[in-house]
Amino acid sequence: MKEQFILNFILGILIFEYLLDRVLSALNERSSKKPIPEELIDIYDQESYDQSQRYQRATHGFSRLSEMVSFILIVSAIWLGWFGALDSWIRDFSPIEPVTPLIFFGILFIISDLLGTPFSLYQNFVIEARFGFNKMTIKTFFLDKIKGYFLTIILGGMLLLIFIVLLTFLGTDFWWYFWIVITLFIFGINMLYTSLLLPLFNKLIPLEDGDLRSAIASFAEKVAFPLTNVFVMDGSKRSSKGNAFFSGLGKKKKVVLYDTLVSQHSVDELTAVFAHEVGHYKKRHIYLATFMTIIQTGLMLFVLSLMIMNTQISYALGGNMTAIHLNLLAFGILYSPISRLLGIIMNIISRKNEYEADAYAATHFKAQPLIEGLKKMSKDHLSNLTPHPAYVFVNYSHPTLLQRIEALKHLVH
Repeated sequence: MKEQFILNFILGILIFEYLLDRVLSALNERSSKKPIPEELIDIYDQESYDQSQRYQRATHGFSRLSEMVSFILIVSAIWLGWFGALDSWIRDFSPIEPVTPLIFFGILFIISDLLGTPFSLYQNFVIEARFGFNKMTIKTFFLDKIKGYFLTIILGGMLLLIFIVLLTFLGTDFWWYFWIVITLFIFGINMLYTSLLLPLFNKLIPLEDGDLRSAIASFAEKVAFPLTNVFVMDGSKRSSKGNAFFSGLGKKKKVVLYDTLVSQHSVDELTAVFAHEVGHYKKRHIYLATFMTIIQTGLMLFVLSLMIMNTQISYALGGNMTAIHLNLLAFGILYSPISRLLGIIMNIISRKNEYEADAYAATHFKAQPLIEGLKKMSKDHLSNLTPHPAYVFVNYSHPTLLQRIEALKHLVH
């Protein structure tokens, strides 16, 4: 039967994806035990290196466990027809078709979160805490979850409802119109992230006057970067790990520095990090990434339109009639090989962009402070300094630390 073939194909994809990830992770774990390259020998002393190895073992081991549990649950649910059974149960008391997918995905979201919460708690309050990274309280953890529920219900529910309405009235031509909706949503999130969404979770305080603000403002003026404001975010309420990012499009861009980054790095190092981010802006990497995301979304929606009304797919997941929510669930699996391939291409482009942003920072500011800043961040994060090339190729959006340092030193010399 055709639905049996579809079921086997879905299970085959899940098994292939799981085994591929396990092989890549095993290669990466083995590679993390290699001697540190000479260029990076000054990052870790022996005690710090031993600690980084323990951290890598702990995170790899926990990742293996959580991925295995997730794999067993999803394969069991598909093989035993649990998703079809859930669909039938919902239809017994909710005959209104547009409501059924909302209830279906709402229940799956709750079940997934309940099952995932113990793993998140262990990850943060055992592993991350053991190595001094976790600064989050139990209260903050669950408040974040409640806020996440709120955003998922409002934003996710709204998008799903629009999808259902468009599909109901337009049939398989829905994808053009929903593509427009998603594109507007992407631009909206880019514009409003630091103004509306981020403040729900973190405090943003304008960077106070001083050497750092003066250095950043001076560099921005030198390269004609439209600096509106620089914010410091209280990332330390959750983790000791630091980061920095831009948000917004056009001249409404905001620079956000984690307070942990500000406290752990010199003015020159932070200015170099800022120069790197300006490099992304000047090279139009952000616009390119946004454009490619929109194109990928259009492709995904077009492929979805080819199978969203396929009755056999619904039957393959245990349904007894065409159910768009069952088909959406199946599509997420069936499309995953294409998604992985596109992800690899995006990572290749992203790594190229990182080299260009590094080169911009080195050319328009200084290379050495950026090198020192990258080394400090790697040490502070207990990063794997010797990741496996295959793992990097598939999963890394940034070049490895060694690759970035070698490229920067090549520019200087």
